[in-house]
Amino acid sequence: MTAIEDFLREDIGTDDVTTNAIVPAGHRSRAKIVAKASGVLAGQSFAKEVFTVLDRDITYREHRKDGDALGPGDIIATVDGVTRAILTAERVALNILQRLSGIATLTKAFVDAASGTKARILDTRKTTPGMRDMEKYAVTMGGGMNHRRNLTEMALIKENHVAVAGSIPRAVELVRARSDVPVEVEVRTMEELKDAVEANVEYIMLDNWDTASMREAVAFVAGRVPLEASGNMTVERVREVAATGVDLISVGALTHSAKALDISLLHEGVST
Repeated sequence: MTAIEDFLREDIGTDDVTTNAIVPAGHRSRAKIVAKASGVLAGQSFAKEVFTVLDRDITYREHRKDGDALGPGDIIATVDGVTRAILTAERVALNILQRLSGIATLTKAFVDAASGTKARILDTRKTTPGMRDMEKYAVTMGGGMNHRRNLTEMALIKENHVAVAGSIPRAVELVRARSDVPVEVEVRTMEELKDAVEANVEYIMLDNWDTASMREAVAFVAGRVPLEASGNMTVERVREVAATGVDLISVGALTHSAKALDISLLHEGVST
């Protein structure tokens, strides 16, 4: 079962009692999906899949593409097909579009705030269970980059790992002995930063550093290892962080705190 099918099963239960009681089985109609706020669109292919799961012959016509800027009143798509399928799929399709467009919109705000610097905006694994691929896709539609999708793709040695291993060099040694994936180390002090540089890791994360300390870290590393800034990032603060010279800025808020973009489906009448 696909994620979309699972979402529909959750929403429908065993029967859409309202729609199936009111709408005749063979009734066909058209509806339009409309933006009610300004933002960045993401999720068209997923929304289309929601409708086609319930009506494989439905016509879903995109009027805007993912990554496009939206304004209030913009028509995102039109849907022609069996009315029962359109109305039953409506909530799940809109939930996905609203959620992903909200993520893309917030990501674009962070990207714009950091523009003119070399810093790139990254997401994190702080995603909705079952929606990680969708949400990380939405980040790219807003101009951001994806960090690791799962624990297999990359090793990220955090303070708890170091506590168990005994030191950063030992933690890196243990990971290298098991896997050839890229290694990133989270550091909290200049001493830990020096240990991470000497361990020849692929990335270093400056976890909750103030901007003055970030500038010191950038000067010390001098381009030898890409530096990622992380911790309590806001749109208001990200410009200051980007100006320190860090290469990457990870922002958990992109996926755990994005506000859904207001989008509606409006019935337009019988399909011709």
